[in-house]
Amino acid sequence: MRTRAIVVAAGLALATALAGCTSDGTISMFSSSYGSKKDSGYQLPSIPISKVPRKYHRQTVRYDTKEKPGTIIVDTNEKFLYLVMPEGKAMRYGIGVGREGFEWKGTARVAMKREWPTWTPPSEMIGRQPELAKWRGGMPPGLMNPLGARALYLFNKNGDTGYRLHGTPEWNSIGQAMSSGCIRLINQDIIDLYERAENGAKVIVL
Repeated sequence: MRTRAIVVAAGLALATALAGCTSDGTISMFSSSYGSKKDSGYQLPSIPISKVPRKYHRQTVRYDTKEKPGTIIVDTNEKFLYLVMPEGKAMRYGIGVGREGFEWKGTARVAMKREWPTWTPPSEMIGRQPELAKWRGGMPPGLMNPLGARALYLFNKNGDTGYRLHGTPEWNSIGQAMSSGCIRLINQDIIDLYERAENGAKVIVL
């Protein structure tokens, strides 16, 4: 009887130890964080997160890297963005990336952060999509603005790269390659990243 009690106790201890980290490295999930919320006067709609593959839900994961905490690492192949945290962890977000011909990689830094930014399509984009010419002077912030609720502006040694980490109202584009090169996140996720990331943060796009 004593032996059985020891075995049961050991099993419970092991289960408790494993409860915080699954076999895929997930420590905690934030699938309940995609509800409707009011933000700076805008009412963000809820996201039907059950329709988004689970791997793209915001989650804390085990992540092995030599980069210091606060670094942002974008894995365009896997469609993940990692914000490096202490003790071998990272906050992982699902992302949408540039479609074929618009991919990019390299190292940059977060030079500016903006809440509910104005979107100004570059002249090259207007050339491809003339209907965007009406926004040549800038599209006002709002729920349908392509930059979403937040934008982090990426610069390198040559100045503005033209690329952004930004929100999007198109939640179903997460996990897809369909942007013009920028990295897009669900609005609720870009708000979370915006609060965690610092100006000057290193950004590595793989």
